Amino acid sequence: MITESFSEYNLDGNTLPEGFRLPPPDDEEAEEFFVNIGPQHPSTHGVLRVVVRLNGETVVEVVPHLGYIHRSIEKMAENQTYVQNIHLSDRLDYLSAFSNNLCLCMAVEQALGIGVPERGEYIRLMICELQRLQSHLLWWGVLGMDMGAFTTFFYGFRERELINDIFEELCGARLTVNYFRPGGSSIDVPDTFMPRVKHLLKIMPKVLDEYSNLLNKNIIFLERTKGIGILSPEKALSYGCTGAVLRGSGISYDVRKHDPYSIYDQFDFDVPLGNTGDSYDRCQVRMEEMEQSLRILKQAAARFPGGPHRSQPQQNYKLPKGSYYSQVETPRGLLGVYIVSDGGIKPYRLKYRSPNFSNLNVLNELAAGHKVADLITIMSTLDLVIPDIDR
Repeated sequence: MITESFSEYNLDGNTLPEGFRLPPPDDEEAEEFFVNIGPQHPSTHGVLRVVVRLNGETVVEVVPHLGYIHRSIEKMAENQTYVQNIHLSDRLDYLSAFSNNLCLCMAVEQALGIGVPERGEYIRLMICELQRLQSHLLWWGVLGMDMGAFTTFFYGFRERELINDIFEELCGARLTVNYFRPGGSSIDVPDTFMPRVKHLLKIMPKVLDEYSNLLNKNIIFLERTKGIGILSPEKALSYGCTGAVLRGSGISYDVRKHDPYSIYDQFDFDVPLGNTGDSYDRCQVRMEEMEQSLRILKQAAARFPGGPHRSQPQQNYKLPKGSYYSQVETPRGLLGVYIVSDGGIKPYRLKYRSPNFSNLNVLNELAAGHKVADLITIMSTLDLVIPDIDR
């Protein structure tokens, strides 16, 4: 659990993480000290402060301090209509904005019994898989940069910009996108949508091989990820981890496959899993997830239907009194939306279940006993987006 103060450690090591021991008290060279990582933005991909307790270069304890960019999004939701709340959802995890939009729309559709046309479902699925690719490309580029391989950042953004171009033409934004609506999407896709997607499908398989040769098969990368930050399946479950962090530990759970939503049950794809739960496995799971997203997109492009893109558009939606919940698989894991309605056009209460918060909680378990440089690697393999935590 994330705590506000450091826990007390006994010198006999009984309360330390498994495999780690403090030096004996008579060791004159032993000296503990604290280092702040952050809260400047470049340090951790978001404004997060991490206080690290060190013994030399060895990490004893890691304590994340949150709240630097808290914006009261869940409280503001009580004063926004359901449609207005969609634009707040993409300010959570901005790298999974479409998935966030979709999750909120699904909760409204569930409450009102609104159906979605077949074309609308295909649009949703394809856009969300494009965003999964876009998110993982940024993660891969930043992962290499965090470890000193600056070239990966430029390579990853090269293909990511092709996806951003699709999004910009679709809804006018490249990051905090706002496109889905209850019953479908705000507008239909343009005529250039499918040609752009097919071009991406043509080049990406070769590009992923290039990425693998550039970084993932590099001997330095292997030395810095294999056996580093091992997360056992039991720990992953007990901390509520989801997404690649959970699947990297060998737990096969993907909302798209195990609790299907939209039309994911109509598509053939696999759920990549790790073997040992280390940093390397978490990386490989995401690399394989990109291949599976391409596999889904190829199937969808081959049978992309015509017809309307939306059903039953309304200016305001009044949900019946009660509570409603929906969940989706974002690029970082399970996002849940819980709505309590009093029958009005605004939610009485709206709560998000964030994948990043649970995944951050496990940081101390992974980093204790490793070196400072390993801490940076471990944080990168968790793929944290801090605004999703500070809601």
